[in-house]
Amino acid sequence: MIQHNEIELARHCIRFATENGASAVRLSLNKNVMDAYTILNGELDKVSHSADRSIYLYLFVNGRYGTFSTNRLDKDGLEDFIMQAIVMVGMLGEDECRQLPSPQRTAKDALTGLELGLCDPCYEEFSSEQRLERALSMSRFNSIAPTEAYTVISEECEYAESSDDTLLIDSQGFEGRHKETSFNCFAELTIQDKEGNRYSGYWWEASPHREELPTEGCCSKALERAVGQIEPKSRRSGRYKMVIDNTVASRLVSPVLNALNASAIQQKMSFLEGSKDQKLFPEELTICDLARTPGKSGSRMYDSEGVATADRAIIEDGVVKEYFVSTYMAGKTGFEPTIEDISRPCLMPFIKDKKLADGEKNVSLEDILAVCGNGIYVTGFNGGNCNPVTGDFSFGIEGFAFKQGKVVHPVKEMLITGNIMTLWNSLIAAGSDARTSSRWQIPSLAFDDVSFSA
Repeated sequence: MIQHNEIELARHCIRFATENGASAVRLSLNKNVMDAYTILNGELDKVSHSADRSIYLYLFVNGRYGTFSTNRLDKDGLEDFIMQAIVMVGMLGEDECRQLPSPQRTAKDALTGLELGLCDPCYEEFSSEQRLERALSMSRFNSIAPTEAYTVISEECEYAESSDDTLLIDSQGFEGRHKETSFNCFAELTIQDKEGNRYSGYWWEASPHREELPTEGCCSKALERAVGQIEPKSRRSGRYKMVIDNTVASRLVSPVLNALNASAIQQKMSFLEGSKDQKLFPEELTICDLARTPGKSGSRMYDSEGVATADRAIIEDGVVKEYFVSTYMAGKTGFEPTIEDISRPCLMPFIKDKKLADGEKNVSLEDILAVCGNGIYVTGFNGGNCNPVTGDFSFGIEGFAFKQGKVVHPVKEMLITGNIMTLWNSLIAAGSDARTSSRWQIPSLAFDDVSFSA
């Protein structure tokens, strides 16, 4: 997508900026194309096409810093843009912590953008007609007959393809390329039961490769999730074992990872301040950043600064091993710089008090439910938040009661409350069933003694 002449133009911009007053420069050139087809109740409802291009300019001028963006790709226009940007940066206050990362930390092996196999070479071979055909083939609206239990009211599904190409260069000689295609499908079905109550279920799949996208089961899965909500029963407030479905488990991981960001720590907005090298979690808990996994969403060779990624442990055997520290935050906090943010978090499987054999990875949702016995299986969150300073949380949930390891009935909406660190220290098990469609490889999780209120 990015042409050779555009790469040369980007290089020219770097030279031009440094020759006209910039102390250092980083430039990001991005080109993106997306096609999406929306099917409503079995018929084509909407077609959308977008083609975007943008240049982001990061300017360092005598201890001052500013960011600018434009969609112009002509030489004269960009030179005028850069000159104006330099003048504007000169008006800002000094900040000695603003600087490019050390060249020793930047990636040296991201030359083509194809190193991780995230770009489907067949992307451009699919015609608009074939994309539409695939979107229409997802729909089940006209083949789902009413039952005694429910009637399908509406069905919306979408099939989308996109291609993204990004060039990142700086004035210290770094050049990196990232190319990625994405194929996505989504379905949402609304049903009505015999009492007139309505329930909705959704499902989605994603893959960097077209042939690995399972479009055929998307609507069926959404229907299954909607039907599963029929006739929910009230559950008494109390403390229960809690199993979290792999579709929503990242909701409980994100507060922990956010708290490990140096920006949050520097601003006193982290309940994990001072946690580096401390054992604050159960020894069974390990969260890794598998940033360079070939062919998997979220993988990347470098972060937005050009700093090389690597597979690394973030929390290992319950010990906090890493903060996310950008070059700027390293200057602000005195921490050693690492990467700006996690790429592809992966939580390792385990069952408490059961030693998995070397190489054993199969811990299913059924295994986890069986270990827990009785409790509440959470399949969705309805609002709520986690306080970044204290870790106190309150989330609305939906899901099912389970007994003797088997799901028995849906429960009416409930609320879970507590402290995120207390919660994580009650961790019972983690599965091996993280969704391949997701960048966040977070499996089904189980916690003990969680406070639920009706």
